[in-house]
Amino acid sequence: MEKQEQDGLLDGEFKYKKNTDGTINKHVVICTHCSKEFQFHRSYSSLKYHLNAKHAFVGAAASPGLRQTTLSERRPLSKSSLDKLTDNIAKWIAKDCRPLSIVEDKGFADVLKVASQDASYKPPARSTITIRIHELYETEKKKKEEALVHTECVALTGDHWTTVSNDNYLGVTAHLITEAWGLTSFALTIMKTEERHFAEACAEQFQTVARNWSIEEKVTTVGTDSARYMIAAARIMPFNHMPCTAHILQRCITVSLTDSFVTALAKCRKIVGHFKHSPANTAELNAEQVSLGRKQEPLAQDVPTRWNSTLEMVKRLIRNQTAVTATLDKQKHKLVLLTPPEWDKLQRLETLLEPCRYVTELLGGEAYVSCSVVLPAFCHLRRVMEVTDEDPAYVVRFKEKFKEDLASRQAHTNYAWLQIATALDPRFKDLRSVPKTDREAVWTTLAGMLHEDSPRGSHTAEEGPAKKRLSLLQMDSDSESEEEVQQDRAIQRYRAEPCTALEDCPLQWWAAHAGAHSQLARLARRYLATPASTVPCERLFSVAGHIVNKKRSALHSENVDKLVCLSNWLKDE
Repeated sequence: MEKQEQDGLLDGEFKYKKNTDGTINKHVVICTHCSKEFQFHRSYSSLKYHLNAKHAFVGAAASPGLRQTTLSERRPLSKSSLDKLTDNIAKWIAKDCRPLSIVEDKGFADVLKVASQDASYKPPARSTITIRIHELYETEKKKKEEALVHTECVALTGDHWTTVSNDNYLGVTAHLITEAWGLTSFALTIMKTEERHFAEACAEQFQTVARNWSIEEKVTTVGTDSARYMIAAARIMPFNHMPCTAHILQRCITVSLTDSFVTALAKCRKIVGHFKHSPANTAELNAEQVSLGRKQEPLAQDVPTRWNSTLEMVKRLIRNQTAVTATLDKQKHKLVLLTPPEWDKLQRLETLLEPCRYVTELLGGEAYVSCSVVLPAFCHLRRVMEVTDEDPAYVVRFKEKFKEDLASRQAHTNYAWLQIATALDPRFKDLRSVPKTDREAVWTTLAGMLHEDSPRGSHTAEEGPAKKRLSLLQMDSDSESEEEVQQDRAIQRYRAEPCTALEDCPLQWWAAHAGAHSQLARLARRYLATPASTVPCERLFSVAGHIVNKKRSALHSENVDKLVCLSNWLKDE
């Protein structure tokens, strides 16, 4: 019977209408889902269309070829989609420092099933992710190698770091200026070291990194902290040494504080510790802050190795002076409270340390030129630390001690390099941060560098012996050659250019004027790429600390290297 009345009116999706007298009207059918009536004359096309258009969620289809794809009926992911999803999981793990074991979490698998709309999807195995991360590392490393091939000068920064499992690593970052005059920096390695921190071993480690990346002939400077073994290692290496100026500044602050503010800071640490070590005391302080209409803010404890932490501790105590005093008045304690003169001392100390914080953060940047800012920044600090008639004796002692210590430490920096970098920065080429007696010597040195870049002795065979003999006579003469005159003119043209505004980017200026000052442009690439501090390495260690934590302290050193580098390389994507 016409295929059993079209399989029971399409598997029970429709039924015949009953008349009022109880008989069945086989010319009208009713949808069992929405009760809509349809005229029926032995044609099922309109019924199938209604099911596909209005009730696509229904399980069995009258005509599977015409049914819409639904969530419950979604086809499994294709191989290309699976590979793409696996690659993105590996990239996410590497970029955001997630553990490899996350792919084994049941909750992670459930999330991916919902996201992929495939109930049969299974996350890739841990070994698969490991392979993909290694492949991703090789792909990204080739990009970095390509960038190093197309540059003439590379500056390095390096420092040592110890993990929670007491393993020692050397982190090295590279800094360069691209052909388009863009400043870029990235990690080269974070390699495990077994040797003690002797100068010879440290120097060999830096040179090994340079060899592995084929940049031995391109390295200009190596930036490190002022540890004795690092300074000794720098004397062995064939590269210029750039001591971290941010470390120098923080040491100056530490030395200067030991004279006039010891007692007040000791009381501050005790007060902060009283609240930090007791949740009940902290809750009372928070309640007092709310009653005074102030924002709830925890106090901060200073740490000797954390830059600007003393300033942050002082600032928070001053902001919450009323709340802290009121809370302590209601408690029984054995603290020695700050006296009004000591609160005044803290306010003056905040004023003294705030410029130092600004300069430290300025010198720690790696997204902009920082080497040429060192001398102007130190000059600014010296002006700030000038003694005035209103300064009390303890402020005078702090300022004099700071300036004395800064001058002695600045003498051990690569002062010549900093002078040239300052001269090649169009913002500071007036050299106001350099003593007047030294300014002309800087330009003379710069002219000598131009002469070294284009030696007069390089003559071709086509020039003939007569021209060679004339050249030799000219070299022995006291008069300036035509080439020297051109170099002097190049310096004079550059000096005649107006200084740019402080907020302008010097690299953008060089991108626009490299054609007019082509000889100096090469030196600008060389000197302006050097960072002023080793903060880029410190940031690398912060990433490494998220990867090599207590739960992952047994990670193999090769995996640590690749995960840390990948996280650094992928941060801007």
